Amino acid sequence: MGALLFRGATVLDGSGAPGVRADVRVRDGVVEEVGPGLTAPQVVDADGLVLAPGFIDMHAHSDLQVLVEPGHPSRVTQGVTCEVLGQDGLSYAPVDERTLGPLRRQLAGWNGDPAGFDWNWRSVGEYLDRLDSAGTAVNACYLVPHGTLRALVLGWQRRAPDPGELARMRELLAQGLAEGAVGMSSGLSYPPGMYADTAELVALCEVVAAHGGYHSPHQRSYGEGALAGYAEMVEISLRSGCPLHLAHATMNFGVNQGRAGDLLALLDAAIGRGCDLTLDSYPYLPGSTTLAALLPSWAAEGGPEATLARLRDPAQRERIRQALEERGSDGCHGVTVDWATVQVSGVRQERLAGLVGRTVAQLAAERGTTGTEFCFELLLEDELGTTILQHVGHEENVRAIMRHPAHTAGSDGLLVGARPHPRGWGTFPRYLGHYARDLGVLSLAQAVHRMTGRPARRLRLVRRGLVRPGYHADLVLFDPATVADAATFEDPRRPAVGIRHVYVNGTAVLRDARPTGALPGRALRRTDGGTQ
Repeated sequence: MGALLFRGATVLDGSGAPGVRADVRVRDGVVEEVGPGLTAPQVVDADGLVLAPGFIDMHAHSDLQVLVEPGHPSRVTQGVTCEVLGQDGLSYAPVDERTLGPLRRQLAGWNGDPAGFDWNWRSVGEYLDRLDSAGTAVNACYLVPHGTLRALVLGWQRRAPDPGELARMRELLAQGLAEGAVGMSSGLSYPPGMYADTAELVALCEVVAAHGGYHSPHQRSYGEGALAGYAEMVEISLRSGCPLHLAHATMNFGVNQGRAGDLLALLDAAIGRGCDLTLDSYPYLPGSTTLAALLPSWAAEGGPEATLARLRDPAQRERIRQALEERGSDGCHGVTVDWATVQVSGVRQERLAGLVGRTVAQLAAERGTTGTEFCFELLLEDELGTTILQHVGHEENVRAIMRHPAHTAGSDGLLVGARPHPRGWGTFPRYLGHYARDLGVLSLAQAVHRMTGRPARRLRLVRRGLVRPGYHADLVLFDPATVADAATFEDPRRPAVGIRHVYVNGTAVLRDARPTGALPGRALRRTDGGTQ
């Protein structure tokens, strides 16, 4: 491969330092030199463009889509060159014949369940091998999902593991880490991970720490009890010695309006006590999950078939109704559900497509029933496959959290469904355009640092995340005057504006704002010497 020169760019190197005008020469997939007056046979005119390290999505849900659509337009059109999979305690490795089917059903709303798909892996290492053999446009890291691990040992039972079961979970976790996972995720408002107590998580995080990984929890509540949930995650980190990365760190629902300062004070105190802590967030107000996730934890015990059976039982339905309407469901973060804030974004059954884009409250009123009863019938008819948006965020909280020095960017983007959350296509340009350039919440250099150098350190990436000689040429060139998210809630798959060129391992995956179809990405595996 001959040398390639980017001439006259404003280089934001990912360290947080101000931009400097320079040429950047790449050879054999590696940055060779940065400076003025460089030459090379191939030249890209970068005058007026910012050249930065490729962006790192610290919270992605592309576990299947990266294989179904390996060109990965939702990533490359945003400038993303690396994403972290296996999030929220639920994914597809490690699995066996008993657990793969229920997981496919439970996760259909997140990831789809493509017909004819080849499920030719069972272990973490085999999944990473599949990424490499299939080819991908971007690099990928993987977290061992705690809920998937728990299902493999305990199924969907709502109880603590006995000593032998805990030892088996630790053994399987260690195997996944040895095969290249960068840490462990947990989903503590999703079954079966939500059935774990603090002691179980400490015991597992000890294994993660011993392998040089980190814990990325979707903690127990982002509503009522949010601060207690964050405090528990800090306690687990300090007791286990395991670095902590808080997934989609938010303070949502009415009970938390204006309370981001309380969270940041808690985190600053934890850092002062020696907690190795980072976090990610997405720059939008609504959240996104499955409709079934709102149910109380006991209703999900035993797995998807058991949940559907309870929804058919009048006495069990009444118990669930009381949790959703009167007491507050732990699946809905301890608050009662306001159905006017719950909007259908995707369905599994095509015959239900007309429901997409409307709130549960609207749909229930048209049918002369309550929101809760409509929810029950929809879950039964769609076999738990419905995805939703929850309009429960607060702008002042979003801005305060992204200013914190431990902050990184994560899309938390679901890519399937008729109208998924636009964060799957818009997170990174929205940080650059709306929050940095237009509102000045962050400087451009700060925004780039949160997407590149800082997450690269958390992942322990080897020679990635900065524009420096000897570093892999994962690069993005964008127009700082025009970069913006174009995806909307009505049209969530519109590509970003102003992202001009993207290179992964020195190969163009986006040229002149058009995907090239190249698949130079690969699985990045944790080793004793870092993730490479």
